Amino acid sequence: MNEGGSSAVERALQYTAGQKLHGFTVKEVTAVPDLFLTAVKLSHDATGAQYLHAARDDSNNLFSVQFRTTPMDSTGVPHILEHTVLCGSQRFPCRDPFFKMLNRSLSTFMNAFTASDYTMYPFSTQNAKDFQNLLSVYLDAVFFPCLRELDFWQEGWRLEHETPTDPSSRLVFKGVVFNEMKGVFSDNERLYAQHLQNKLLPDHTYSVVSGGEPLAIPDLTWEQLKHFHATHYHPSNARFFTYGDLPLEQHLQQIEEEALSKFERTEPNTAVPPQTHWDKPRVDHVTCRPDALAPDPIKQNTLCMSYLLGDITDTFEAFILSLLSSLMISGPNSPFYKALIEPEIGSDFSSSVGFDGSTRQASFTIGLQGMAEDDTETEQIEALLHKIEIQMKHQSTSFGLALASYIASCWNHDGDPVQLLKISENVSRFRQCLKENPRYLQDKIQHYFKDNAHRLTLTMSPDERFLEKQAEAEEQKLQQKIQNLSDADHKDIYEKGLQLLAAQSTTQDASCLPALKVSDIEPIIPYTPVQPGTAGGVPVQYCEQPTNGMVYFRAMCNLNSLPEDLKIYVPLFCSVITKLGCGELDYRQQAQRIELKTGGMSVSPQIIPDTADLDLYEQGIILSSSCLERNLPDMFQLWSDIFNSPRFDDEQRLRVLVMMSAQELSNGISYSGHMYAMTRAARTLTPTADLQEAFSGMDQVRFMKRIAEMTDLTSVLRKLPRIKRHLLNPENMRCAVNATPQKMSEAAGEVERFIGNIAANRKERKPVRPTVVEVRPLDPQAGSSASRKLISEPHFKPCQMKTYFQLPFNVNFVSECVRAVPFTHTDYASLCILARMMTAKFLHGEIREKGGAYGGGARMGGGGLFSFYSYRDPNSTQTLSAFRGGVEWARAGKFTQQDIDEAKLSVFSAVDAPVAPSDKGLGRFLNGITDEMKQRYRERLFAVTDKNLIDVAGRYLGVGQQTCGVAILGPENESIRKDPSWVVK
Repeated sequence: MNEGGSSAVERALQYTAGQKLHGFTVKEVTAVPDLFLTAVKLSHDATGAQYLHAARDDSNNLFSVQFRTTPMDSTGVPHILEHTVLCGSQRFPCRDPFFKMLNRSLSTFMNAFTASDYTMYPFSTQNAKDFQNLLSVYLDAVFFPCLRELDFWQEGWRLEHETPTDPSSRLVFKGVVFNEMKGVFSDNERLYAQHLQNKLLPDHTYSVVSGGEPLAIPDLTWEQLKHFHATHYHPSNARFFTYGDLPLEQHLQQIEEEALSKFERTEPNTAVPPQTHWDKPRVDHVTCRPDALAPDPIKQNTLCMSYLLGDITDTFEAFILSLLSSLMISGPNSPFYKALIEPEIGSDFSSSVGFDGSTRQASFTIGLQGMAEDDTETEQIEALLHKIEIQMKHQSTSFGLALASYIASCWNHDGDPVQLLKISENVSRFRQCLKENPRYLQDKIQHYFKDNAHRLTLTMSPDERFLEKQAEAEEQKLQQKIQNLSDADHKDIYEKGLQLLAAQSTTQDASCLPALKVSDIEPIIPYTPVQPGTAGGVPVQYCEQPTNGMVYFRAMCNLNSLPEDLKIYVPLFCSVITKLGCGELDYRQQAQRIELKTGGMSVSPQIIPDTADLDLYEQGIILSSSCLERNLPDMFQLWSDIFNSPRFDDEQRLRVLVMMSAQELSNGISYSGHMYAMTRAARTLTPTADLQEAFSGMDQVRFMKRIAEMTDLTSVLRKLPRIKRHLLNPENMRCAVNATPQKMSEAAGEVERFIGNIAANRKERKPVRPTVVEVRPLDPQAGSSASRKLISEPHFKPCQMKTYFQLPFNVNFVSECVRAVPFTHTDYASLCILARMMTAKFLHGEIREKGGAYGGGARMGGGGLFSFYSYRDPNSTQTLSAFRGGVEWARAGKFTQQDIDEAKLSVFSAVDAPVAPSDKGLGRFLNGITDEMKQRYRERLFAVTDKNLIDVAGRYLGVGQQTCGVAILGPENESIRKDPSWVVK
């Protein structure tokens, strides 16, 4: 991987300031040991474009280019431009190149964002050739887009007949961004946040809506759009960021040749001046639509206070301010939480709360009740600094993307991004300030909050006529546009509407876009070595990984001995067991210890289907936590206390947790309705799916709603210790540890001590269903003692069922699931490719483009089920016909070899998604899926042919071939209610 064994970090240190590379000059080279990277800052000689490269030994390489886009009106020009540059460019004139590249690349991320003062275009991939392909597409899109007038109408706004083919139907506003922003402004939280920024910073670009105010969007012309592009999307106004282990010089050469060499320097006049400080506070009020689902109509008023703070380009001051903000509002120990959530003044406070460093001057917003206290405890400060240290060391798989977002705002205003990366320097400077002045933070509070006149108090309350007034205003705008039209304009509008319709209906030729070939995919997976061991009779898997000094611990405990009536309580037990206090600690002290000594501790239900038999599964809970190496003993002490002496005595605390959890579940349905529909559709097909529905499906949502409505939770509190005796039992446990080789033996010693500490909980308990346990070794080759106790359900018979959940939504979530085959079956790979191909080449077009749903498709799951789904769908039963249509399309072989290859790329992109050091070896530990099994699956994927696809489509998905289940979540549906084949809930 690395030439001559040297790392990317070391290679980058060899650059020197003043060195010339492909039209760029190196400005500075800085080692950043905190983040295990080398930062190289350059600038482009001819245009002045700024460039930052972060060299790090991470194969998930990232590219991002950002432009400072500072609009002076609310027409949404930067947002509409972000949409239109993605509609084709000079070298790649096809429509929607981003969407098409998804199937032609192994990218791990592709997107574009419009912030209030910059627009950013990032992508990431692990494959070098793919990086070059995507870089070409991105550079051409931003610097040389077509910006056709037709694209502007489609993406921005247009006047069009309601039915484009009928010139007598009325004229209306249409357009992707126009509709998107109408949606955004119907979300009260987004509306509030937008007003808050506009009114706190009224002098310049922050006083307008960068995404577009629906009624101002129709004032934008195509000419203005092209002018904004020419002035803002220019190298002299650009900042390039690259990250990862690919060589910097190749990036520079490609960017110079394909883009920058074609430009001269300009003076972009895009800087944002500081906001003038007010001499006295202001008060303002806005209205919003009433929320039909609000549990308490009286509690619909939002009230916040916002303070303007310092300039974000002063990186140390910004660090102090964000630290201060966290102290005031994070977790159950903050003054804010104590004052608001616990007395149930609000079930949760406004989402605008906290520190905002995304504008040139930062701001801080808080609900009024939270401002009483100003004494911050030292232990809380330590816990926060500890959190910062963990965030630096914990390596996520999208580290590059996180860095790009972290530096974007400060760099956008010409702050120094490298200073921002020197986190521990800021921490030690802060410690020094505290040492010299113990009242350092109190003085900051005095300066920024108590003596600060630049303060806005903004209230928002519902107005019954809000939506009506909006509609009236839109109608007025529409009439004003229509009055100015001549007969020729009318004719023009009709013809352009037809033209757009024709353009959307033509099949697009994507051959101009670069694509990887199946032969570019690595044939063999890298091997992950693990060492089996035991601690006090409990099997442990050790996996040595470059974890940057973190230790990751997991334990799987089965629930085979748990009485049936307690099963439905398992998810609740998991979510509260680490939050009720333990040993000597009450819940507040426990929360503080967890923050101070670990990277978090969590417990969650786990249902693991067998890889070879659909009617076998393992049921249990998984404990997981992480810590810095020095805190190993403390982390295990916390777990020991949870095993030995958890507290189940605080009914009030349980109530707060239950309310928060029930609220989250009910909020989640509109975001993940398709997951709930799939879970319910599957429940009658396999024993695993049946339990999954109880633990994480609509059954669980309704159960939690029932619990939340109980006036007294004592009966629930009494069940928790019973559950704990069955679940937290070392007899039913296996553990896994990921750490650096240097620390592994120390970690093993701590696990040994932990198992000793909890030995008193060990009991041989009989399984509830004694006949049904099969013991299967986790890894037959390794000769380890770890085994999985699998449950088989001799009485389970798969059956057909159709369920309809009537909910207060205006859209449907539709799913159909079919019982197919487990992971190791020879047909599994073909079904995976089939699902991906059917989604991209048939279902996407039927369900989204024609049907108008937000999304839809098919997937093959590890539990052996083939699932169809749609997301935010205006149709219900019509979508079930689209699923059938997809099967017929595949059986008729209406696809090409190119379609199969694209589906393979897409599947491999998921199979080979980067795995963080903390998660390596986890698949083997949980599911018993070894590297050999993965390699066999890989070879089967490569080998899938068109004949295989036609064959499995007929044998598994053909009508009447296998058992299937259907579920829909949606609004009232007359025809389904009258149909006796449906169960309506």
